[in-house]
Amino acid sequence: MTRKRDWEIVTALDIGTSKVAAIVAAMDEDSRELEILGFGSSSSLGMKRGTVVNIEATVRSIHQAVGEAELMSGVQIGDVIVGISGDHVQSLNSHGIVAVGGDAVSETDMARVIEAARAVVVPSDKRVLHVLPREYVVDDQDGILDPTLMSGVRLEAHVHIITVGESAAQNIEKCVRRCDLRAERIVLEHLASGTAILTEDEMQLGCCLLDIGAGTTDIAVFEGGSIRFTHVIPIAGDQVTYDIAQSLRTPTQSAEQLKISHACALAQMVEEDKEIEVVSVGSRPPRKISQQALSRVVEPRCEELFQLVHNVLHRGGYLESAAAGVVLTGGTSAMPGMVELAEEVLNVPVRLGHAQGARGLSEVVNNPSHATGVGLLLYALKPRDQAAAAGGRSQKGGLRSLFKWFKGQF
Repeated sequence: MTRKRDWEIVTALDIGTSKVAAIVAAMDEDSRELEILGFGSSSSLGMKRGTVVNIEATVRSIHQAVGEAELMSGVQIGDVIVGISGDHVQSLNSHGIVAVGGDAVSETDMARVIEAARAVVVPSDKRVLHVLPREYVVDDQDGILDPTLMSGVRLEAHVHIITVGESAAQNIEKCVRRCDLRAERIVLEHLASGTAILTEDEMQLGCCLLDIGAGTTDIAVFEGGSIRFTHVIPIAGDQVTYDIAQSLRTPTQSAEQLKISHACALAQMVEEDKEIEVVSVGSRPPRKISQQALSRVVEPRCEELFQLVHNVLHRGGYLESAAAGVVLTGGTSAMPGMVELAEEVLNVPVRLGHAQGARGLSEVVNNPSHATGVGLLLYALKPRDQAAAAGGRSQKGGLRSLFKWFKGQF
């Protein structure tokens, strides 16, 4: 974050499979509210399923999006908060125990127990991205969210650890550096989306967030005010586009436009006599088909996606505990019929989520496809100690902190 007069300026960079979006916002230091100042977007040509497959193409996309955001906001962008996703993302639960250093639990004790909890064996090709506290236990008292100043002799932390592919993270950092920017922090995209979309009640009761983008569907389960489970399914909007292109024999670009303009995830919601025009391949003339025929192509793929989500959540018992239901977000979730189909397959209440906690540029705030970007802005505004506790550091950074603590003790 950079400082400008009485405002904190923060920039989010959402590098997705279909688009790159840069959002510049200012935070009023008194009200702690975000106001979006600028927005830029470009087609993402160097990404596939959330990972970089072409450095030069990704750099060009970032340059264009950042340039538009700078022009609209009048702010020169330097530091950015970057989102990351992809099927390389993995997660596990862990816990750590330490002895309380004094009469009551201090911030130092909390830092020590988090470091103890993150001391798990991680493959060399993985990076610990987040260590998210689920709950603390002081002696035999569990369910504690903030043990600061509590009396006790033993402190235990139950955490959720999220890892990403080291090469995937390095490639994103390389693209950002080549645009003369600095990745101040890398944040898991579905964690950012949850920050922007879910209410406190949903996080407490139990809620599943489905971020359905172009390349991946990100799953995040929240309960008791913290994240409990994360998963990535490598099926999303691009597969729907591919099915349309193959079934209707139309170019991919035309298939994408058909999906955005006319597709519905439930064929029964479409009028039978409504016709749409389909572009043919090569020099062949365009054709007329019914919109219901298009929806009959789309519905099986969307149903398959929600069935995969159901299987993942059911195996872990998370679907039954999601008292607040499921919240959809991401560009593909805005397709008509997605909420209704999700309710039919998952058999839980489902709603379409929009970003909260930011004002200005309603076309950005109210668009589900930009929920991750707004969430990155909100996540960046967390106090530094909370961000550190959430694992906003690399594994090497955590080891350096542990070394400093040992050095201070002896």
